[in-house]
Amino acid sequence: MATIKNGRRRTIRVAAEHQVGGEPHRLLRNAVDAASLRFRETNLPEPLFVDAYAGCFLSSLAESAETNLISSSRYCLATKFIDDKLMSIVNGVDGPRQIVLWTDGMDTRPYRLSWPRSSFIFDVSPAGVYELARQRLKGVGAKIAKTCMLLHVPYESSDRQESLRMKGLSGSIPSVWAIQGLPVMNLAMLDDLLVMVGSMAMKGCTFFGELSVRLWEPGFENYKSDTQKWVDKLFMSHGFHVDIVAYDEIARNLNRGSPGGDHGSILFVAQQLRLSDDQMERWRLEFQRIEEAADEDGFEEM
Repeated sequence: MATIKNGRRRTIRVAAEHQVGGEPHRLLRNAVDAASLRFRETNLPEPLFVDAYAGCFLSSLAESAETNLISSSRYCLATKFIDDKLMSIVNGVDGPRQIVLWTDGMDTRPYRLSWPRSSFIFDVSPAGVYELARQRLKGVGAKIAKTCMLLHVPYESSDRQESLRMKGLSGSIPSVWAIQGLPVMNLAMLDDLLVMVGSMAMKGCTFFGELSVRLWEPGFENYKSDTQKWVDKLFMSHGFHVDIVAYDEIARNLNRGSPGGDHGSILFVAQQLRLSDDQMERWRLEFQRIEEAADEDGFEEM
């Protein structure tokens, strides 16, 4: 079990050994560890954010060990960055009302952030973790705003793109995509993710969040010396312009100290440069209509 101490000196231990599918679940442990970091941050005198629901995933016990403060700082800076970026985008002029969150299953953003009316929030995450989290959140009275809708798509789905479509996601209207905590374990999985986002996100849409640089497989050992180069190459191959955001920069903007430590993850902001599949289909149909109309006009002139 992972353990932490909160800002009020009360000790809690993370209940990371729940059973999912009859066996201890690594994905569940990771999700609960992340929730424990949000709980700890929430209970600081001046927190970066407040997650009133993170505690419902934890269990109180008597003893604990110290949390890794470096990982805590980096994770909480990333959480704050993603929160603010989401709110800035959806509350902007003509902000998107389709929000796709790639999460560990215990993401509380649908409940704790102030979403605009008529927002459709899609949570793509491990089904077992999400279901446990849903039960815990229901138990503490967490609710989505009545004017919004939360829809879950199991990460294990054999066709996540079709599952999102079946839930109502449209590639012909604006959307925003964010990732934090989703267990993308290697470059092949990230490549699949970029293919799907590139297929469903309209031109100009934003995809951003936090990714583990441990994704890089053998042959990418030099990523630390030129991370931007590798990220540029990968994202551009799928039609995205991408920028890496430094944790130190976020810390300075928030008047926090540098998180330091090993760069085990990166923050990125990418913009879709291509048309989505739905946009391409609409363009194809319009082009076909114009051609057919031109053929009819030519026939009448003869």
